[in-house]
Amino acid sequence: MAQHRPAPKSRSPALPISRRARADYSRYLAGRAQLAASRPFRLIVIRAFIAIDLDPQVIDTICHTIDGLRPRIPGIRWISKANLHLTVKFLGNVEEAQIEPIGAALAAAFRPFPRFAINAKGLGVFPDLRRPRILWVGLTGNELARLATTVESALLPLGFAPEKRSFTPHLTIGRWRQFDRPPLTLEQELEHWQHYEFGRSTVDQVILFRSVLKPEGAVYTRLQTVTLKSGM
Repeated sequence: MAQHRPAPKSRSPALPISRRARADYSRYLAGRAQLAASRPFRLIVIRAFIAIDLDPQVIDTICHTIDGLRPRIPGIRWISKANLHLTVKFLGNVEEAQIEPIGAALAAAFRPFPRFAINAKGLGVFPDLRRPRILWVGLTGNELARLATTVESALLPLGFAPEKRSFTPHLTIGRWRQFDRPPLTLEQELEHWQHYEFGRSTVDQVILFRSVLKPEGAVYTRLQTVTLKSGM
């Protein structure tokens, strides 16, 4: 919400002045007030989300798989290696002043949360094979659901509503922009990779990212990092 600067308060002149001078002074004050009202403070808004990273070795294995899939699954925009992560919660556009409270809330919520392991296994699509929009690697881990719930609980007092859909852990590796008919090879590829193990990762950080959308793709920058306690 835009904030307006209050109009400056007039001060009584120390010496008597004429009516004309007083009128000119009043018009001057009114002009300043109007100018201040026309120049609201500009809020800095950041597109942000909360995510966890996978171990580099697992990411390398996934990227090697992507290289092999490129010629066999057409019409898809592949996610770059630097942008492969598990999104826990997308926050959307938030004011810059909220970043520090969000980081503090996450740090407090995850203070007792231990590190844990997750497995990357198999390929799948959202929403379904008839209308594929997202190609993903499946992620499993006993603590993933609790991690997502902890994030929701931490941010609720800050005004972030819980997600309506249930949390489905996955790593997005590609997106279709428009896709009326899936290629015949897609179902075969999903069956082929259904049980493939891409590797095991240790989740030891929860990260608040900034996302800047550019023509060549999104650029992600770390804003806050919460380290989970050792003792997995």
